[in-house]
Amino acid sequence: MAEHRQHSAHWGAFHAAAGRDGLDVRPDPVDPEPSALLRNVPASTRSRVLRPHVRRGFLERGPGPDDARGRDEHVPVPWEQALDLVAGELARVRAEHGPQAVYGGSYGWSSAGRFHHAQSQVHRFLGVTGGYTRSVGNYSYGAALPLLRRVVGDDAPVTRPTTWEVLTRHTGLFVCFGGIPAKNSQVNSGGATRHRTPGHLAAARRGGARFVLVSPLRDDLAAELDADWLAPVPGTDTALMLALAHVLITEGRHDEAFLRRCCEGFEAFRDHVLGRDGGPAKTPGWAEGICGIAAPVIADLAREMARNRTMITLSWSLQRSHRGEQPLWAGIALACLLGQVGLPGGGFGHGYGGMSGVGDVSLPYPLPTLPQGRNPVPDHIPVARIADLLLHPGETVEYDGSVLTYPDIRLVHWAGGNPFHHHQDLTRLRRAFARPDAVVVHEPFWTATARHADIVLPSTTTLERDDIGAARHDGAVVAMHRVLDPVGEARDDYRIFSALAERLGAAAEFTEGRDERQWLQHLYETWRAALPADVAPAEDFAGFWRAGRVDLVVPNAEHVLYADFRADPVAHPLPTPSGRIELRSRTIESFGYDDCPPHPTWLPPAESAYPLHLIANNPATRLHSQLDHGSLSAGSKVRGREPVRLHPDDAAARGIADGDVVRLHNERGSCLAGAVLSEALRPGVVQLSTGAWFDPSAPEVATCVHGNPNVLTTDEGTSRLGQGTTGQLSRVEVARWDGPLPPVRAHG
Repeated sequence: MAEHRQHSAHWGAFHAAAGRDGLDVRPDPVDPEPSALLRNVPASTRSRVLRPHVRRGFLERGPGPDDARGRDEHVPVPWEQALDLVAGELARVRAEHGPQAVYGGSYGWSSAGRFHHAQSQVHRFLGVTGGYTRSVGNYSYGAALPLLRRVVGDDAPVTRPTTWEVLTRHTGLFVCFGGIPAKNSQVNSGGATRHRTPGHLAAARRGGARFVLVSPLRDDLAAELDADWLAPVPGTDTALMLALAHVLITEGRHDEAFLRRCCEGFEAFRDHVLGRDGGPAKTPGWAEGICGIAAPVIADLAREMARNRTMITLSWSLQRSHRGEQPLWAGIALACLLGQVGLPGGGFGHGYGGMSGVGDVSLPYPLPTLPQGRNPVPDHIPVARIADLLLHPGETVEYDGSVLTYPDIRLVHWAGGNPFHHHQDLTRLRRAFARPDAVVVHEPFWTATARHADIVLPSTTTLERDDIGAARHDGAVVAMHRVLDPVGEARDDYRIFSALAERLGAAAEFTEGRDERQWLQHLYETWRAALPADVAPAEDFAGFWRAGRVDLVVPNAEHVLYADFRADPVAHPLPTPSGRIELRSRTIESFGYDDCPPHPTWLPPAESAYPLHLIANNPATRLHSQLDHGSLSAGSKVRGREPVRLHPDDAAARGIADGDVVRLHNERGSCLAGAVLSEALRPGVVQLSTGAWFDPSAPEVATCVHGNPNVLTTDEGTSRLGQGTTGQLSRVEVARWDGPLPPVRAHG
């Protein structure tokens, strides 16, 4: 076996070597709790795109809208022919329709590397060759970003929340809306050399902290934390929070002094909660009828929150649903009523457990980063509106106080992401992908996105190239040594874009005369030279590369969100119009959005004829859809399908037994999945994780025969403010499937 080499992925640092029995992967010995996702890594060499391919219809008929995408066969072609076709289409589309007709798609977690970061590479390339329409925001907490800008001024509750070192010593009560699921803390954008979230939670429990989990899923918080479990009807957290606020206000348990000094608009929020604005009073009895939590339980929880140093944690999942801005805003308001914002161990945080680094100290200095350059095209869309963009050119969308016009996209150039994983209503997305003149995809694997492309350029995986790994909430920079030779004819994105840039006359601007190794050295040394002397690594690039990693100087880990603001709101104002936390936002009010009122409000979801609530959450056995064919992910399947959890009562009512193949359906589509019965979820709820590779190979049976829940989810923005995804919650029916069972072809 070859020598094991240092490498890194979003799920952690590791060492790997190729041998006769395949790829041997060993966790980094420094990591206290290595991620089980490392078991998927050996699958990196399978289900690969081995050569450039062009869809037969594109070869025979040329560019143009074509609903054969996703059904047509792909023909292998030489690299030179494929590159000529891509460069020719980019030049043609820009000449005939303008640069805004090119959409630069790259949303995903393709690599932990700072240089071979697909989003940076594709944006840099498209920028220097003429420009492109881009996206803004993200699928993880896209609705939160505009709301937080209006309410607290920036994204500090996500990027710089109170750190675990403070919480484990000072927090007496954690109230976890949406939980702090251990599965999500396995991953971190840019890598994780030390997985510590489970250890922090355990330390808080040992120190006497109590936990309350508010989620339809019992395992959204580790069992050893011995949490009280409140299982509301999915999507009703806002009603529960308003009822908690009602108890605090009517019983005089709210902090009037903090609200006067540090908050704007409390009076409007108070009047809404008390029913003085024409609506019902938001009493625990009112909330019980909506969320299903008994009124005395709600009242007792409010009183316990007021008696303790309480941290309100708000998961990213809360805002990935209909009117998802509201539970986040209501949670912030609840923390303000308690008056503990800015106190050690109190207040709120958004996204603890969302990924590994949230709650660890954020590095106060930059990391090595590939410059993306300037995009001369101003056009952009909220990232979750990709299908609308392709289907409705010339139409407008309201977003965060602005009105955007969708350009007429003729070419989609995608690298490093899989929209047929992270987008919703895949039947609609297939229609959208049929509309452009050309779809170009860089992809290592035959994913559904590759199958819907006209030109597929085989790209390397992270294991087949050198890179530098680093993350904002991690304490090391890792040398990602190449472990494998490129599989088949795969090339890295930088090499692909360099060849395309040469054809388009922009090679010098794109490459700056550097090859891969020269870029890595340039990024490292430029970064090191710009750091203050007391934190700059002593190792030059050669020393770093030999050592395999450099540990960084991390500042004091004891950070309290808004401590300075609390101490003196005048000297340390927030970047909001009032300089304070805005419980009523006059800016949002000026937008006139009926789907996002100017203060936290309960907005009932749309009615549905389907009886069961579907939770489409992140999977425990892979990162999103990555390496779905890996051993850990494959081992979780039931008869080759993604597992769907049902409560035994719901299963019994439908004649479903553990291990049955079932069919989920609603008005948007259907999928097959393998039934797993569990009492760890609220009756009336089913849970089907995202990430099973989309398989539409037997449409007479189901839209997806593998179990991708995004054939069922709705492609609708959270509101006109955030336009975030609403894919977390849907309504469905489930039935046992007794017909012929089609094979799963997604990984073939």
